[in-house]
Formats: sequence, C-alpha cells, structure tokens
Amino acid sequence: MPLITRARRSRLLIAVATAVAAVPAVALTMALTVTTYEHTSPRAARAKASGSVAGNVDCRKAKCVALSFDGGPSPTTPRLLDILERAGLHATFFVQGEGHIAKYPGILRRVSDEGHEIGNHTWNHSRLTDLDEDNARRELTRTQDAIERITGTGPVLMRPPEGRTNREVAKICRDLGLAQVLWSVTAKDYETTDSALITKRVLDRTHRDGIILLHDLHAGTVPAVPGIIKALEQRGYTIVTVSQLLAPAKPRPGMVYRP
Repeated sequence: MPLITRARRSRLLIAVATAVAAVPAVALTMALTVTTYEHTSPRAARAKASGSVAGNVDCRKAKCVALSFDGGPSPTTPRLLDILERAGLHATFFVQGEGHIAKYPGILRRVSDEGHEIGNHTWNHSRLTDLDEDNARRELTRTQDAIERITGTGPVLMRPPEGRTNREVAKICRDLGLAQVLWSVTAKDYETTDSALITKRVLDRTHRDGIILLHDLHAGTVPAVPGIIKALEQRGYTIVTVSQLLAPAKPRPGMVYRP
C-alpha cells in the first residue's frame, strides 16, 4: 500500500475512534444539562404514596386532569371564578406579584376564599435560571410573603416562568418549601385571541394525568373555559387541582412534577 494512502487511512481511523469515544462524553454532558434536578410525574408520585385521599376524588381511580392558570390575578379573573363556581370546580392559580397580586389583592382573596389552590409564579416573571441565587430567591420570597399576607396561607407549589428550572432553582425551592409544577398541555393563549383555537389546542393535547396551562389574563382564554370544561367532562375527565392530581402523595419541596 502506498505511503500516502496508509497515512490517510491512519488519519481516518484516528478520527473515527475519536468521534466514537466522544459520544459517551457528549451523552453524559447532555444528561447532566437536562436532568440536573429531581423530577417525577403525578402518576409515579401517586404510585409511591400510600394512604387515603381527602375529598371525593381519587385520581388513582378517576380519569383526572389538572386545570391551572398562570399570571393573574387580573380583571378577567372574577369572570373565570364565576365560571368555575357554576361548574362546581376548583383550579390551581399560579399568581404573579408585580401588576397582579400588588394591584388586585381583593381578587386574590376571592380566589382563596372560594377554595382554589394558589401557587407562586414569582414577582416579576423573571427567568429564575438567568438570575443569581439571591435575586432568584427574592423573586419567590417576595411573592410568597404577599400571598400569605393577603390569604393567610403560604403556597406549597410554584411554577417557574417559561418552565425554566435547574439544580440551583430546585435548591431554593426546597429551602422555601415549594414543589415545582410544569405542564403537559398549553394552548399558547398568549399568542391568540381565538377562543375556538384555544379550545381545540387544549382538547387535542389533553390526556389522563395531564396538567393544563392557561392564562386567565389573555382576552381569548376565559371565554374558552366553559367549552373546555364541557368537552373534557364529556370525554370522561374529572377536573382537579394539582394537589388533588398528586394525592395521596404530598407535594415535595424542590421536586419538579411534570406529566
């Protein structure tokens, strides 16, 4: 074999070997990047828990889906509360501080008084993963304190803005007694006012043990809710809060729950 050909072949073999050796390293790096926090699904959390469920809904037996709303309270929230009251349902509200809790404390108090679950959605809706530890902690503690001051009870759930979380955010949440809640269904109602489209997106993506994310502050969302509720119930779903979906498991601080 000519010397030049042998040299080229040697370089090729070395390149292939280097690439193959790099695959496990890349896979490990990706794994560390993606799964730097503990996470589980509502179904898995229930399966590991024991005991009875308070109330008349047991999602180990019923075909449950959790209904949640982000970004309020807002002027549109009272209409949503009226809809939920007529339907005999409770939802989970992940509320925001600036421009919402601070501006509409009376609406937040009504959310609490009517038995809905309240979660923390930060003060300024900042990406917690972009902040240093002190500022990320402040985003949550300021909201936590405001909710407790108005309702008398501090939340045990939070939803990170844009679903962005990592190991550092999980540690802060663990310190503050907050479980992290992501979602499986989003209608992207922040980009449309078409209530029919919002309804379709929710119904197309909903499955058992899912968590629906909507925003009660957007114009097309609240008008879509009656149709969403009716269609889900016709399909055999029981609509619950996030904590009901997890029961008999209790929300674990720092843990990320995602269907």
